[in-house]
Amino acid sequence: MTDPEFAANHYSQAAFEFETKRLTELCPVEFGITKRMLDRWIPDGSRIAEVGVGVGHYSEHLASRGCRIHLIDIAQRLLDAAVERLQRSGLGAQIAGVHRLSATELTTLDAGQSEAVLLLGPLYHLRQPSDRERAIAESARLLKTGGLLYAAGINRLPYLRDLLREQPGTVVERRDFHRQFLQDGNLDPDHAPPLGFAHLTTGQEFRELFAGRFERLILMGVESFTSAWQPVLHTLPADQRQAWLDLVEQTGVTPEGLGQADHFLFVGRKL
Repeated sequence: MTDPEFAANHYSQAAFEFETKRLTELCPVEFGITKRMLDRWIPDGSRIAEVGVGVGHYSEHLASRGCRIHLIDIAQRLLDAAVERLQRSGLGAQIAGVHRLSATELTTLDAGQSEAVLLLGPLYHLRQPSDRERAIAESARLLKTGGLLYAAGINRLPYLRDLLREQPGTVVERRDFHRQFLQDGNLDPDHAPPLGFAHLTTGQEFRELFAGRFERLILMGVESFTSAWQPVLHTLPADQRQAWLDLVEQTGVTPEGLGQADHFLFVGRKL
């Protein structure tokens, strides 16, 4: 099974219910900071290609600002959920198209027509460097000159942090696997069932992925110091939530904030 085929099955079956609640219930810092970055650079009414649309949380946010969005995902069940979300919110008219495609093969979409491309999930599931590079090249092809790319990667080290918390007794038997993992960042369903076949990156590798195609506007650790405590945000009044997000934004661009975060976010302008 190829990486895209696995991702399609994974998110259509085992991971679907988790995906419906991950951002809103479990990861409000990730959700809040990413929406801030979308609003900072994407003008109202822009034409967007969201590659790896999930269940449509970010599409709904952008559609509410008048953006027209191509919904793109490898999993039909996720596409159906995203369409339903926008229609339920009265935003169905903002859907420019619905496409079941891999991030590495977007050739049915016209080049140079998008003001922004969102790539906020596919890079997690492309284990070969050539596939990740292809996904970036395809995203760049869709963009106008000066268009914006939003791309997310998963930090390599939190996997080990979570293993220490959840399965500390497996460290000896997994020694050879960990040696390889620290070299290539690749996971499989035996070692990481929630993600399955996946790729976790380093800050340097992630930064270099965009070199030569994009002018970097920001590279940040989305959660910074809050990674393990994101749901606390739900318990706070609005002014306190925003104050904590301010601190996350300020620290997420530092080496320390990048190192602690679960996710990296790159925003760049097409050269």
